[in-house]
Amino acid sequence: MTKEVKWIVVGVIVLFIIGMIVYPRIRRERTAKDRPDNPPAVRASGQRRILNVNAIVIKPQVLSDRTHTTADILPDEEVDLAFEVSGKIVGLFFQEGSHVRKGDLLAKINDEPLQAELHKLEAQIQLANARVFRQRTLLDKDAVSQEAYEQVKTEYEKLMADIELVKAHLAQTELRAPFDGVIGLRYVSEGAYATASTRIAKLTKLSPVKIDFSVPEKYAEDVVPGTEVTFRVTGSQQEYRSQVYAVESKVDMATRTLVARALYPNRDERIRPGRYAEVQLTRKEIRNALAIPSEAMTQEMGKSLVYRYRAGEVEPVEIVSGIRTESQLQVISGLSVGDTVVISGIMQLRSGLPVTLDHIR
Repeated sequence: MTKEVKWIVVGVIVLFIIGMIVYPRIRRERTAKDRPDNPPAVRASGQRRILNVNAIVIKPQVLSDRTHTTADILPDEEVDLAFEVSGKIVGLFFQEGSHVRKGDLLAKINDEPLQAELHKLEAQIQLANARVFRQRTLLDKDAVSQEAYEQVKTEYEKLMADIELVKAHLAQTELRAPFDGVIGLRYVSEGAYATASTRIAKLTKLSPVKIDFSVPEKYAEDVVPGTEVTFRVTGSQQEYRSQVYAVESKVDMATRTLVARALYPNRDERIRPGRYAEVQLTRKEIRNALAIPSEAMTQEMGKSLVYRYRAGEVEPVEIVSGIRTESQLQVISGLSVGDTVVISGIMQLRSGLPVTLDHIR
């Protein structure tokens, strides 16, 4: 084999080796290019893709800044009825669960010893009065001294004071309603011995009722006498309106809340004290406000942005926001009445992206 033939053989081998290395790579690239699921460069970049979105047309509306909290419903007045003195109960004159009027006699304890004492003292009035008259007549004739007259007069006045004292003790043997209300269950029976600590029944005034609630200290300036609130009783969807009539003198240092109290007439006595309520306090109400759903806004580089729809495309608009409610956000500047704002697919939007509006409201 000549020298030239050897070089030819070496060249062929080298070319064969290079081909074995390069050919698989070229084949892979051609196969990747020919795949049907590989879109053109323009499609891959997403420039021609059209996104379906929902939008809202900006219109003036009433926007309310509200705070929700919980409350307790309290009776206007409530008291545990009890006698002021001890004794045997000789009469119970009320029906459980009934309405009573202020001053109605509800119960009585034995007063016979006091009645006897009263009769004894009243029997002395005529004689004591006659003594005063005689002493006065004699004094006018200078037949007795002024001191003798004053002594008889003092005895008469002491007698009348003793009578008034017995009458006061007699009044303590009667249990009367201190105000109009509904009397509850009876805890004693006739014939039982009652003391000042014995509870006879509970009297509750159901109309009006008090609504006690607390608000965080940052809302303390928004709750003043006259502030209107609405509330719902647990288990009912009916809303009731009431007004704050009193506010605690200071913020609670333990909870950092301010306690306020509203009053509801409750004329039909439908709302029972002791129930749990949900209170809604309107802190501020703005008329002709421009507002968008909260989900329409996004934050980018410290800016508040929304996407406005125009001529089939979207454009980012920086806004200045105001109050925020549970579902809406006030727009102070950046948008105008009649602007169309995209409210869905926000994370996929960018300037100039073509979109189709599926739903607009």
